[in-house]
Amino acid sequence: MDRAELAAFLRTRRERLRPEDLGLPANSRRRTIGLRREEVAMLAGMSVDYYIRLEQARGPHPSAQLLGALSRALRLTKDEHDHLFHLSGLMPEDDRRAPTEHVRPAVLHLLDKLDDTPAVVVNNRADILAWNAMHAALMGDPGRLPPEQRNIAWQHFCNPESAEHFLPEDFERSGENTVADLRARLAAHPDDARLRALVEELRFRSTVFAELWERHDVKRRRSDHKTVLHPVVGRITLDCEVMLSPEHDQRLIIHSAPAGTPAHQALALLRVLGTERMSAEP
Repeated sequence: MDRAELAAFLRTRRERLRPEDLGLPANSRRRTIGLRREEVAMLAGMSVDYYIRLEQARGPHPSAQLLGALSRALRLTKDEHDHLFHLSGLMPEDDRRAPTEHVRPAVLHLLDKLDDTPAVVVNNRADILAWNAMHAALMGDPGRLPPEQRNIAWQHFCNPESAEHFLPEDFERSGENTVADLRARLAAHPDDARLRALVEELRFRSTVFAELWERHDVKRRRSDHKTVLHPVVGRITLDCEVMLSPEHDQRLIIHSAPAGTPAHQALALLRVLGTERMSAEP
């Protein structure tokens, strides 16, 4: 049980709620940001003293039933619900993943078949494990990076050139989602020393990461869309689909565009340019 993280998480979730959102009377003279502690305790059906001790990082180990009540009272999302259980030292019933860096042959075969669509495989630390030629043509070849920098989060927050490849609003949203995803995964795998070391390095290297980390937002990375600013083919607006491999805690991320759109034509051009560039290199 991580009492300090649990306390901070409960506090930030409580402070984001408004009384009127939960049918409680709003008071213009209220000094507390969000809900009061006694209001959360009432909604969760527990004593005020018990909840206060949880927020002060000195409470007892909560039961699964109590955590479920807190989750409902604080209106947590599914990802936040799981995060609450992880911080309390419990595992949600549907969370039985075993992290590994081994990419299954079938997934590698799929990458080879996706010769017209950028695709990449990452693990729970956002380490880039495998990629196809189209991903290298779109985002740059991860194979040219030192192994310790072959990580989506590291590139976003520590590589000053990363922002040049995206629209400002997309880059900002991606950073927020990356931090929220890492926080959820660290709670799910608290014994992953490499993941914890990555988080500490990013907190040290990037003030933006450190500020986002203190927000305690939790959100697993799923499907999205983004606009890539490619130096050769220009602006490409793509759908980003995330396919999960639950038993290995890996994600296959695919970027695509509907047929007939300018983005689809840009990918077709990128495929040709990428192939020509690779054939010209030793």
